[in-house]
Amino acid sequence: MSGNPYLTVQAVTKYIKRKFDADPHLRNVYIKGELSNVKIHPSGHIYFTLKDDKSRIQAAMFRGNASSLKFRPESGMNVLITGDINVYESSGQYQLYVQSMEPDGIGALFLAFEQLKEQLGKEGLFDVRWKQPLPWIPKKVGVITAKSGAAFQDICSTIARRFPMAEIVLFPAAVQGKQAVPSIVEAIEQAQLQGDIDVLIVGRGGGSIEDLWAFNEEAVARAIFSCRIPTISAVGHETDTTIADFVADHRAPTPTAAAELAVPAKEELAGRILDRKRVIYRFLATRLSQEQKRLDRLKNAYPFLYPERLYRPFIEKQSSLEERLLRSHSELLYRKSQHVTQVSARLQYVSPVVQLQQRLKDSAIAEERLLRAMRLSLGGKQDRFLTCIRMLQALNPLNVMERGFTIVYKQGELVKTVGTLAPGDSVEINMQDGTAIAEVRSIEPLKEES
Repeated sequence: MSGNPYLTVQAVTKYIKRKFDADPHLRNVYIKGELSNVKIHPSGHIYFTLKDDKSRIQAAMFRGNASSLKFRPESGMNVLITGDINVYESSGQYQLYVQSMEPDGIGALFLAFEQLKEQLGKEGLFDVRWKQPLPWIPKKVGVITAKSGAAFQDICSTIARRFPMAEIVLFPAAVQGKQAVPSIVEAIEQAQLQGDIDVLIVGRGGGSIEDLWAFNEEAVARAIFSCRIPTISAVGHETDTTIADFVADHRAPTPTAAAELAVPAKEELAGRILDRKRVIYRFLATRLSQEQKRLDRLKNAYPFLYPERLYRPFIEKQSSLEERLLRSHSELLYRKSQHVTQVSARLQYVSPVVQLQQRLKDSAIAEERLLRAMRLSLGGKQDRFLTCIRMLQALNPLNVMERGFTIVYKQGELVKTVGTLAPGDSVEINMQDGTAIAEVRSIEPLKEES
């Protein structure tokens, strides 16, 4: 129906929120209850539920207000809260926006003290094994406190009275107020950077728990624990106890007591020196007496009374060794001489002169054998040569020509048959006593007999 106006959820929520904003009874509301579902966001905001036995309300404490808390909110804790109640538009729920929070039935500072003490105790920052011993005679004493405070004057006067040789180095720091924590931490770092501080006093004079609260902060406690210099905590009066007292290497009830703990009294030191002197004298006298007795025993010892008896066995041993050495030397020379003789004989056998003579003898024998063999071989060959000569003489055609035979050549070639001749050919006729040139007139082949 177009005549009926419909509101959006956002419009209704905004209307309700304006009602909450306009109601003065929802401003600076004082509420007490039990914390539940506490969630501390990394951004610093805290979200939780505040409840009692019949109802509950969602609550939020933003970082600006949460940073001023002295304790850590935890589920199950009863608290007193001041804040505003308004509507959270995104969910449409009304919510408590916390401005301040205190524990119900216990002080906020005391609760914060106990929480930090429990936390650091679980981490082991109070363990005795981490405590550093104080130097016996410090050359430089560092002091972290307010420059104008009475604590510094008490420390200076006490050290000047007890041990004036020590040098006092002040690292001024704010010990009260918002700047106290970073100022103390920075002063501890400066003392470590200087590098020559032997012992460090951190503290201040008495005051209320709020005045001393900087020494209950976690940053200061961790700076003292991490300090490489032996540290004495001296905060307030004897009845005051801070977190710094637990993490420091030593605790003094007052700044004056801290100065007495840091340096020895000169009278006490002189007494210790005299005691040490007497101890050294007694030790030296005893040691001298012992060494004198030892010297007397050595002087009356058998080797010193009869020294020749001490080295006589060595002389005998030396003579025996010398004799053995000579005998071994003679035997060695004999063996070497025999070896040289053998080597000389072998060398003479293989001498080049001997070898040459032997080779000459072998050469003469071989020469004689060669000549004999040559004569035998030459004789045999001469006989065969004569036989061949006789055979050649028997077969020599010249001998045949002596019996009237001739040899005919035509143009330098031997004529064996008449078939190779033709009338008119010129031929050479070799006879025993010369050559005749003739011309063929006719050819008459030999007729075969029938």
